[in-house]
Amino acid sequence: MTMALRPNRTSPDPDAQLEDVTAVSEEEEAGSITLVNRVEKGLARMPLARLTTVGPRTARWAIQAVLTEAGHIPGAPKIRMTAALAGQVAMDEAVVALMQGPSRFPRRADYHRVSAELEEAAALFEQRGWLHDPRSYHDDPRPLADVVSTWGWALGQRYRRISWDSDFHARPEEPGAERWEAFQQNHTASAWVLEHDDGPRPWVVCVHGFGTGAAVADMITFRAQHLHHDLGWNVAAIVLPVHGSRRPSRLGGEQFLGFDMMNGVHALAQSAWDMRRLLSWVRAQDPTSVVLHGVSLGGYVASLTTCLDGDLDAAIAGIPVSDFPGLFSHQAPQHVRERSVEHGILEGNAERVYRAVSPLAMPTLVPFEKRFIFAGLGDRMAVPSQTQALWHHWEEPTISWFPGNHVGYLWSKKVAGFVDGILEDVTPSPVDD
Repeated sequence: MTMALRPNRTSPDPDAQLEDVTAVSEEEEAGSITLVNRVEKGLARMPLARLTTVGPRTARWAIQAVLTEAGHIPGAPKIRMTAALAGQVAMDEAVVALMQGPSRFPRRADYHRVSAELEEAAALFEQRGWLHDPRSYHDDPRPLADVVSTWGWALGQRYRRISWDSDFHARPEEPGAERWEAFQQNHTASAWVLEHDDGPRPWVVCVHGFGTGAAVADMITFRAQHLHHDLGWNVAAIVLPVHGSRRPSRLGGEQFLGFDMMNGVHALAQSAWDMRRLLSWVRAQDPTSVVLHGVSLGGYVASLTTCLDGDLDAAIAGIPVSDFPGLFSHQAPQHVRERSVEHGILEGNAERVYRAVSPLAMPTLVPFEKRFIFAGLGDRMAVPSQTQALWHHWEEPTISWFPGNHVGYLWSKKVAGFVDGILEDVTPSPVDD
């Protein structure tokens, strides 16, 4: 998973327009950027040139992973280098390289604006006690009772689509609240559902990753037809804020992980809110068990949700992200990272404000023996340090490391067996249909 650096620009920015007219580039500001950063930005303007970094970055990772102590991941098996693993790592590096185009770089005005928003938010959050007690930032939603149902088809499978009024609203006094509220389509929450019609069944509630939220993709992600038909479970899969049918722009999730970092705070708060309402609806269906399963961004949302709702038979965080400011710092080009630090965004107010929506700042309410994690040894998008942070915070529960990249779990028999084993231990499989 990569951070979408593009800031929100739904209206003209006078400072950005002035910058374009005067043609004063960041490189021309004396002493503001190093030669290395100039080269980096030059490469960034050419997609094919950016791909030339994939080989060296993959080779550096391979050397570090195999030959140095720094490449060892605590709690994980030693990496055994294969051509397949190296190829998967290169795949991740290529995606990261292509996402770092100059059209996604913040402009000077964006740094000032985002810095001001985070500074104001940090002061407000401190005053309200939300940094000391992040749980108090999250209001308790009303149980979900009324949904609108329609029907759809994906991969030859008929599914039920449910939708409802999210009823989440960013507090008007929070910086960026008006911008978040303006995403009209995002006010309608939705999920797709696979149900049996023969009485109570166990339910698995799935949370997708960044940029997806479509039934056809997420059925593959979670092997939904296998879980439904072979294991006999009911499946409910939420569409996260500003994704899928809820997206306000062409790229789903763009407003979730962009440089407008208060958007991310509101997105995560709404995600946890919507998840809790969906869980309340599932519990009203008389389930025999309820398991929460998220991947990538969904792993973050699932782990955050467990800080607010622990009435689960298992929680599975797959290839999880757990620290957005940390991920941004790791993935952002060097000049973006340095300027973000200079403006007090990174290594400053972003880390403070994100405590309110961080699964690392609150205890999970799910019992230890019901916590599970899987992650890729070669993940270069939600890098292993993100998994390690959650694993340590969860007191080092059962974890399965597979030899692959960020999306390698899709074809990993080890991960498939790990998830199936968790579900079968929770509830023996009902009669297959």
